[in-house]
Amino acid sequence: MLNLRATLALLLLPCAASAAQLPPLVIPDGVGINIHFTRGHERDLDMIADAGIKVVRMDLFWADTERLKGIYDWSAYDELTASLLKRGIRPYFILGYSNPIYEGTTPKLWEDTWPYDELMSPQHPESIAAFARWAAAAAVHFRQVNPVLEIWNEPNIQFWKPAPDVAQYTRLAEFTCLAIHQAEPGATVVGPTTSKFPWGFLKAFFSTGMLGCLDAVSVHPYRGSFAAPETAADDYARLRRLVDQYTPAARKKSSVPIISGEWGYSTTTNGTPLQMQADYLVRMQLFNLMNGIPISIMYDWVNDGSYGFNVEHNYGIVYPDLKPKPAYIAIRTLTHTLAGFHLTRRLPLDHPWDYALLFENDAGQRIVAVWTLWSPHTVSLPFFAHAAMPTLVAGDGAISAAGTRSGNIELEFSSTPQFLRLDDTAATAKLH
Repeated sequence: MLNLRATLALLLLPCAASAAQLPPLVIPDGVGINIHFTRGHERDLDMIADAGIKVVRMDLFWADTERLKGIYDWSAYDELTASLLKRGIRPYFILGYSNPIYEGTTPKLWEDTWPYDELMSPQHPESIAAFARWAAAAAVHFRQVNPVLEIWNEPNIQFWKPAPDVAQYTRLAEFTCLAIHQAEPGATVVGPTTSKFPWGFLKAFFSTGMLGCLDAVSVHPYRGSFAAPETAADDYARLRRLVDQYTPAARKKSSVPIISGEWGYSTTTNGTPLQMQADYLVRMQLFNLMNGIPISIMYDWVNDGSYGFNVEHNYGIVYPDLKPKPAYIAIRTLTHTLAGFHLTRRLPLDHPWDYALLFENDAGQRIVAVWTLWSPHTVSLPFFAHAAMPTLVAGDGAISAAGTRSGNIELEFSSTPQFLRLDDTAATAKLH
C-alpha cells in the first residue's frame, strides 16, 4: 500500500483550503436538515424550501450506486440533486457504507439469539481502495452542485462494523480524502462525523495528520432529551483547542472549521416535549452561530414511524403525513425573520443565562434574538439610538409592538427565542 503519511504531507496540504466552499455565517445559508429519500417527495422538498432550509443531508449509499465493480449508477441522486438545485438547496452527502462486492461478512447474533452474517465496513486493501475510487467518482460527478461530502457516519458507534475501530476508520478516511481532492480539488470533504464528542477517538484521528486534508471537522453534538443546546459550550471549546493543536503548520493561517453535521431532539413519549424541541432547535442554530459553526444539520425532517416510545421514530420536525410540529413553524420563523442577517455580537446582560444576540444585514437593519435558560422573567434592554419603534416576532411568527419604559425596551424572556426588530415602522399580522 501507499505510504499514506508521506503522501498526505506532500499532496494534501496545498489542496486542503476549500473552506471557502462552506457557507458564510449568515442565516439561513447554513441551516440544514437530514432526509431519507431520493426520488419524488416533491411536497416534502417544497416544505423544506419554504422553511428556509438551505442544506439537505442524505446518505449516498455505496452499495446502491456500485452494484457491478467499476460501474456507477448515480441516477437516483441525480434526481434528488436536480430537485434540490431548483429550490436553492445544497446537497450534503454521507459517503457510506460498505459494499458486499468488495467486503466480507462476519457472523453475529441478533439480540444474542438469532445468527446472521453482518457486512463489515471497508477495512481491507481492495475494499478501501474501491471505496476511495467510488467517493472520488462521486465528487467529480456532482461537482456542479457543490455538495458537502462527509466520510461515513458516526464511526465511533455501531455504524462501523463489526465494531468501532479508529485505526480502521482513519485509514479509510485517509485514502478517501486524498482520492477526492486529487480528482476534484474544489470538493468540500468533512469528517470524522462522530456521535457526540468521543475525545479519545477524536485525538487518535487528529494525531494522524488528517486535518491536513479535511476541509472541516464534523461532529454530531447530541445530548440528553432535556439538555439545552447551550450545554455544548464546553465541548465546542475543547474541540476547538484539540483541532488547533493538531492542525498542521501549513494550515494554521486560518482555523479548520467545525460543523454540526447532525443534531436533534426526539419527541418520543417521555422524551423532549414538542415545544421544547422547537425551542431547542432554534437555539441550536443560534448557539452554533455564536460558536462560528457554518453548517448546522438538524435531525430529522420527518418522523420515521408512528410508535410513540421509539426514539428513532420521533426526531422529525413534521409528522409522517407532513403535518408540521411546532419545530417546523419555529425554524421557519427563524429563517424568514433573520434572512440575510449575520451575527454581530452578544449583548451584555446582567445574567449569563440570558441571551441577546445582535444581528445586522447589509442594509444596516438590526434584529436582536432573545431567550433565557431561566424561568420566564422581564429583562430591560437599552433603546438603541436612531431605532424606529421596535416590533417583536414571537416563536410562532406572530408580530406585536415591543413594550418600552423609561427609555428602555422591556421584554419577557422565556425559553422560546423571540426576535426584536429594531428598525420596523409598522407591525404586520403573521409571517406565515
